[in-house]
Amino acid sequence: MKADPAVQRRLLDLAEADAELARIEHRRRTLPEIAEIAAAEQNERTKRDAQVAVTTQLGDIDREVKRQEKEIDQVRARTEKDNNLLQSGTVAAKQMTDIEHEIETLKRRQGALEDDLLELMERREALEMDSQHADAELGKAEAAVVDATQRRDEVFADLATQEARATERRSAMLPEFPDPLLALYNRVREHKGTGAALLRSRRCGACRLELDRVVISQIKAAAADDVVNCEECGAILVRTGESGL
Repeated sequence: MKADPAVQRRLLDLAEADAELARIEHRRRTLPEIAEIAAAEQNERTKRDAQVAVTTQLGDIDREVKRQEKEIDQVRARTEKDNNLLQSGTVAAKQMTDIEHEIETLKRRQGALEDDLLELMERREALEMDSQHADAELGKAEAAVVDATQRRDEVFADLATQEARATERRSAMLPEFPDPLLALYNRVREHKGTGAALLRSRRCGACRLELDRVVISQIKAAAADDVVNCEECGAILVRTGESGL
């Protein structure tokens, strides 16, 4: 294949635009903010689970408190009823003894229930503090996700601007290249990563390998408009005064 030497040299500009686009895409995929967001989201899920667990425990203990309070009210009501019956003077002596015994039993029962209720309230107070802590931790975790996401999006926006400029620059160059040369360049780039590179001091600018004497002799003997490729990586070798031929 043949192509004007000046056109071949322009392949270096095209290769640089493609390299810039590749760097942009690589950075987009490997931004540290992406891993940071994943870690922050995992932490947020952990903190949310902890908050839900504490909230569930609070709900359970609140129901237990209500049940305990209801039972205490029932015992008090029964005690009040028995006291009223005793004070009415309408009960027989034997029945009065039974009622007094029941009142004593109810008092002990009420005392035990009130002790249990006090313990429940102390547990609830501790859980309430745990809940406030869990809320604060979740808030921090959510803020970390928002912060990392915002920083990622800012970088993405900057990369998108750079990508648009490089793409525009590349598109403006394409009409300069004959279709066969451009097809060869794109094919090599697709398979090898770099479509064209400068031959500098007998070294390929793509694979960085120094070419042996036989290959250098062949390249030196080639016409200026001949398109030559690196035998190692396949990149189109652009020859200039720096090539060492």
